[in-house]
Amino acid sequence: MMADNKKILIADDDIDMLEQLKMQLQGWGFEVIEAESQEEAERKLERLKPDLAIYDLMMENRDSGFVLSYKTKKKYPDVPVIIVTAVTGETGLKFDAGTEEMRRWIKAEAILDKDIRFEQLKREIDRLLGEDR
Repeated sequence: MMADNKKILIADDDIDMLEQLKMQLQGWGFEVIEAESQEEAERKLERLKPDLAIYDLMMENRDSGFVLSYKTKKKYPDVPVIIVTAVTGETGLKFDAGTEEMRRWIKAEAILDKDIRFEQLKREIDRLLGEDR
């Protein structure tokens, strides 16, 4: 189950979540580039083009994930973005990337709740990278 050395950039200020995601993605065969903040992720985007990005919505700013998604799409329009968030549980607000209009506004192909199930994440990654594993 190799991922052909595809690179995934993950950004999350929750170190435990970052480590869990990293271990899971590496277990699936991906090369993982991690960032603990929006600022660090922006610096890494300047130096490398990931095959896919996974961003926490709220880091040092409430909209860090949206900002990162926007900047990723501006520099690399073909890189799929997944936003993971606990905002629904914390605020009751629900974001959805289910329609083309929402994906254009949010600049992400998928939004997943932070109590993420890894099978669900794997399905989204496979869908976005066009792979059957």
